[in-house]
Amino acid sequence: MCIQCDTLAHDLSHGCRSCDAVPARGIPRRRTLDYLMAGGLAAWLATQPRIAQAADDETVRLGYLPITDATALLVAYAKGFFKDEGLNAERPTLMRAWAPMVEAFAAGKFNLVHLLAPLPIWMRYNNHVKVKQIAWAHVNGSAITVGPHSNINTFADLGGKRVAVPFWYSIHNILLQQALANVGIEPILTGAKPTQKQCALEVLGPPDMLPALAAGKIDAYVVAEPFNAMGEVALNARILRFTGDMWENHPCCVACVPEAMVTKNPAWTQKVANALVRAEHYASAHKIEVAKLISRDGEGFLPMPAKVVERAMALYANNPAYLKDGAIQHQGWHDQRIDFKPYPYASAMTLIVNGLKTTKVAGNADFLAKLDPAFVQNDLVDERFVSAALAKYPPAGGPESTTRTEVITI
Repeated sequence: MCIQCDTLAHDLSHGCRSCDAVPARGIPRRRTLDYLMAGGLAAWLATQPRIAQAADDETVRLGYLPITDATALLVAYAKGFFKDEGLNAERPTLMRAWAPMVEAFAAGKFNLVHLLAPLPIWMRYNNHVKVKQIAWAHVNGSAITVGPHSNINTFADLGGKRVAVPFWYSIHNILLQQALANVGIEPILTGAKPTQKQCALEVLGPPDMLPALAAGKIDAYVVAEPFNAMGEVALNARILRFTGDMWENHPCCVACVPEAMVTKNPAWTQKVANALVRAEHYASAHKIEVAKLISRDGEGFLPMPAKVVERAMALYANNPAYLKDGAIQHQGWHDQRIDFKPYPYASAMTLIVNGLKTTKVAGNADFLAKLDPAFVQNDLVDERFVSAALAKYPPAGGPESTTRTEVITI
């Protein structure tokens, strides 16, 4: 499905010209994911005489995927919060998939991005990209979606099926593989036809998941909103399970900047964090307004219509069908389909790092065995800026604790 024109007619192998992303200068548009996972990013970086940092001046150059994970960054731009902090910001640049986003950030095209929470771990410790995480971009906001006529009603029914994930280093892949392990199904990444005791996983960019499901190339996908809501509206697809109902208020995307900006220009980094914290507070309190703002019917950051983005933002426990079908099994958690909480909890990093160690990913993942969660939290994450921003702009309910207990019940 072309999310720009709401049709199922475009060619998956070439994409839709009207909604394709602008690649980083000098990076091939169709570089394969396999090349990246085999160490291609590190090899490419090694050939560059100098990584052209977007951080050479104080202009905010923002890259994003067309998903609600980017909400805080987009709201900070659209509502003028960067401007309020004295920062000039270019209009955000849409990217279609995580591989080109990573390459564009590494090349210095962007100095502010949202990345899947495990992704900067792979970037920093396997590819030596100097990335720093300064805040969470949101919590929850993803689901596992199955075709409208499928016989998939539980995780056990994923045996013999093909499921798309947005990237190997993602909360989506971690939680899906934990769910498969619980029912004795082996995830395979080889592209071979799965047996009934196996589930074949493949990486697809979020915009490519709906047409793949519609064409029968996959049986399900796990991805960020609003592609689950879009599946419901456009294909009559079903939500098998919300990921926020598997891991309570889990991080999904995080806000990242070049390490050079943190060390050389901490004042700029603080201003960015201030704008993001204000945007997260605003988005949490005004979900319907924000949904329209970022949709095709507003600023056009997301090519989906407002009704789809509103569904992705607000339709959750207030929909009896989700409770009846088991998409929500922990109504007592009182969480939301998506929410915006910027503080980067160390307890969640522990689950992410340890979860990656037992999750199958393509490419060489030997680096994971050496990683200590406490080290990663201290080395990758710099919470000073979000802490100061939260002190300046506290949430409506008052200050929140900087520690929490993680709850996973799959």
